[in-house]
Amino acid sequence: MKTLEIGIAGAGSGGLAAAAGLAQAGHRVSVFDRFDTPKPVGSGLVIQPVGQAVLAQIGAADKALDLGNPISRMVGREARNMRRVLDVSYDLSGTDARFGLALHRSALFEAVLDAARMAGAELIPEHEAVGLTQGPKRQIRFTKGRESAPFDLVIDAAGAGSPLSPLVARTLPYGAIWGTVDWPAETDLRPDWLSQSYRAARRMAGVLPIGRLPGDTTTKAAIFWSLTPNSLTRWKDAALDAWKEEASEFWPSFAPFLTGLTDHVQMTPAFYSHGTLRQPVREGLVHIGDAAHRASPQLGQGANMALLDAHALCTALAVKRLPDALTHYVQIRRRHLWLYQLMSAAFTPLYQSDSRWLPALRDHVLTPLSRVPPMPRILSRLVCGDLVPPIRT
Repeated sequence: MKTLEIGIAGAGSGGLAAAAGLAQAGHRVSVFDRFDTPKPVGSGLVIQPVGQAVLAQIGAADKALDLGNPISRMVGREARNMRRVLDVSYDLSGTDARFGLALHRSALFEAVLDAARMAGAELIPEHEAVGLTQGPKRQIRFTKGRESAPFDLVIDAAGAGSPLSPLVARTLPYGAIWGTVDWPAETDLRPDWLSQSYRAARRMAGVLPIGRLPGDTTTKAAIFWSLTPNSLTRWKDAALDAWKEEASEFWPSFAPFLTGLTDHVQMTPAFYSHGTLRQPVREGLVHIGDAAHRASPQLGQGANMALLDAHALCTALAVKRLPDALTHYVQIRRRHLWLYQLMSAAFTPLYQSDSRWLPALRDHVLTPLSRVPPMPRILSRLVCGDLVPPIRT
């Protein structure tokens, strides 16, 4: 195998996982990040079984498991009548062999960062990528007129706002505000479930138990509240206590998680888009993660997709030489990526939209059907991330 010089733009989960895997394979890897001290952005997420397998492959699983919290079930109820309209179990065998791993983004970041450093990848902060040179050996262009050395391969892992990606995604009408709070001593919510409450598809609140933050012993929860860009402005202008009262009335189980909130800045807004690059590779360049495909977090697959992209790229480079390895990468990821992008586009408006008939269809048709075999097993595989093989052999 020829040793490659590889440059990665972006120190997110996908970029760092790629750095770890490629450095372990003997390549010389440089990771550039725009922050002076690389750090994650956001609150909680779920690493599904397919993503956990990638973490194990690069040596990051033990730390992630130590900090995170296993999730056995995803449950959602209609707020008005408390009817259960979402109920997906990770492991129908009853052995708990499969589970979602809920954790804070900082915990995932620290786990994959440690793995990348242990593998020998070089992390270079304060280098914000703004462009690329052309040709078989590309250089990354940074702010202040700087350029990197030439690389055999550049990996764009700079996320949804990547200046290197040509992806034009469709903006979704709903997003959410996210916060990280202490898990309360008194709550009727289970610490091994992702719990949600809905009112039609116009309102959604959720609680995700995420374990511990790095360097902390306190058990945490990620909370979220759906809204549109216009309602975000109104939320910021209104008194925080007024929203806390509204949210507590909407879902009484939500109230204990709001007591520690005293300022709007404790909740971070996140808005989503949907789209996929038709061709994520070009000469000497590959886009992975949100730089290549974006979707809502409804199926909980965002970070998992980035991890799978990283693993598939490592696999392709292990069996093919450039440029054939990039073509092989696209081939082994295409089917899984296409299916999950399609399913995300189909499921999202059932839970976040202004539609009146879609939530009625969800509650009165799809929910009863979801309880009829083989649908429970299909939904479980869908959430676990392996409804079809994540990497096609």
